[in-house]
Amino acid sequence: MKRKLLAATSLLAAGAIFLAGCSTSSQNSVPSLGNDGPGTGTVNLLGPEDPATFGPVIAAFQAKNPDITVKYSQVPFDQLNPTLQQRLGAKDDTIDVYTVDQPRLSQLAAQGFLEDLSSLKEPAKAAVPDAQFSVNLYDDKLWALPIWNSTQMLFFNKTALDAAGVKHPSADPSQRMTWEQIVTDAKKVQAAGTQYGLLLEQVEAYYQLQPLVESAGGGSGITGDKMLTTDINNAGWEKAMQWYAETFASGLSPRGIGGFQTSPVFTSGNVAYFVGGPWDVGGFAKTNIDWGVAPMPYFQGGSQVTPTGSWSWGINPASKNKAAAKKFLEFASLDPAGNLATTEATTIIPANSAATAQYLPKLEALGGDHSKGLAELIAHENTQTAKPRPVSVGYIQFEEIMGKAFADIRNGTPVNERLKQASQQITDAWKQL
Repeated sequence: MKRKLLAATSLLAAGAIFLAGCSTSSQNSVPSLGNDGPGTGTVNLLGPEDPATFGPVIAAFQAKNPDITVKYSQVPFDQLNPTLQQRLGAKDDTIDVYTVDQPRLSQLAAQGFLEDLSSLKEPAKAAVPDAQFSVNLYDDKLWALPIWNSTQMLFFNKTALDAAGVKHPSADPSQRMTWEQIVTDAKKVQAAGTQYGLLLEQVEAYYQLQPLVESAGGGSGITGDKMLTTDINNAGWEKAMQWYAETFASGLSPRGIGGFQTSPVFTSGNVAYFVGGPWDVGGFAKTNIDWGVAPMPYFQGGSQVTPTGSWSWGINPASKNKAAAKKFLEFASLDPAGNLATTEATTIIPANSAATAQYLPKLEALGGDHSKGLAELIAHENTQTAKPRPVSVGYIQFEEIMGKAFADIRNGTPVNERLKQASQQITDAWKQL
């Protein structure tokens, strides 16, 4: 997800820190979690977003709860997790609610840095898609409530495809293309004059590459009773990573463009197919490129898998105003109106299913004729193909090591050799836990 690429701390530091340490329209119909504090006063919210992003949800909540004031503090994106580790580890009670990067939830819960919200299991399960519910569970307890969701789609350059006589993909999930067909068609488009055939927005990120290996039958890469056994040396991982490597070795995809420098390459008209997220719709709508949208492809004979996940919010166990914090959290996640307000200033999918139903037609309209079918497509992916990142206290180490492995594979390191090396590195890192 675009907002998920937080800078990870070093493996040794992560290990040392770890060792130290219902779709309802009213929040009043959501059960209370308890009576910690007066349920009034000030709630301090900490996160990496621009203050304007959460202005609408704060204003809406305060209008319904005039005896509660919400104060938001922004932490630079790449400093959020180190800041949380330091302040939560010191039992800093000036944080009440904070943004939780969903793959990090299990480690934060294991460290004792999240309030147990298990009394909200039933309404949370009813309010959000299954993948958004399960990713907030650790040790069968609920530790945070989901705020935003995400998915990935295939954007395509209509002008480039037309020049090569290549048929436009359909937005209908039942007509989802295979990666094999994408490669065939992308090469035709390149031969007709377009510089690149395929570009992944998050080109070295596990979030975007997980669906490749899952579709090929490789699994998430993490297994075992305690989800601390690495499993990246299987046929599915080999197949997906060989395909990934070949897209760069063949020149279908560029090696020299990384991170989020990718979308301008697509909007310049130099790419046939681009895999990106809903946040791209608003940006692409402001350009002159003639684009369309289709489902994220899958491997022939494999599973249809798309990524999911974004931010949840949790409560600091050291908070002195938990009752008010819980009211705010319930409003922002479980109340459709509140959850929808969290997306008012951004093009991110709300996690609440009822809020999503209201939001998606507006997102589709933003792209005009270019994004026809987008609302139904995202609704389908959210419930039918979404696969969350694995829940493991070792996920952070796994993600950091795999990110480096993806970069090496992309730049020509033999797949089998690099996966074996990464597997050993992950095993060694997890021994510190």
